[in-house]
Amino acid sequence: MASITARRNLDKKAEELFKETHFTKDEVASLLRMFEDYAKHEKIDRGTFRDILYYNFGLTEDILMDRVFKVFDEDNDSNINMKEWVCGFSKFLRGTTKEKMDFCFNVYDLNGNGYILREEIHHMLKDCMVKSSTEEDAEENVKELVEIVIKKMDFDHDGKLSPLDYTTAVSKENLLLQAFGKCLPGRQEVDTFTDKYIKTKQS
Repeated sequence: MASITARRNLDKKAEELFKETHFTKDEVASLLRMFEDYAKHEKIDRGTFRDILYYNFGLTEDILMDRVFKVFDEDNDSNINMKEWVCGFSKFLRGTTKEKMDFCFNVYDLNGNGYILREEIHHMLKDCMVKSSTEEDAEENVKELVEIVIKKMDFDHDGKLSPLDYTTAVSKENLLLQAFGKCLPGRQEVDTFTDKYIKTKQS
């Protein structure tokens, strides 16, 4: 009887949530079952979520995984609830171009002030650069790359990237979407995750 009640509650929650997403009701129900597998006290914590990002989507940069977590965690309580889980994955897996641009911008806006600053770009790119023969050379290479990026994307020439700068640049050249590090899954990762967790047969 308890399992029947739990199933009805899950179906009711899926019915409430799916209209806010790019998923069907059954797909939301599958995501909610996955949520229940990982959650403690109806919340998923940062460490558990980082593991999901690492093992399912190949995200490896600590700072970017933390920022993806923060973008999912809309109420800023340091946990992910059911709604945040489902709506976050809607954008993460099936977001429109605009949703993906907004998602990436918010990930790269490390201090959450509404701009991607030169210092933030430097911080994100320094760990991605192949190390040169000396640390001094590597640092110079990062500085040069940051200046190239700013020159290419800073359309209002104020030394930082606004949401408009970023979306304008990405609209002109889609490869700039994840210019500062991987924070969205590739097509194969999306398909694998979908097949494993979302397209499960309904019991």
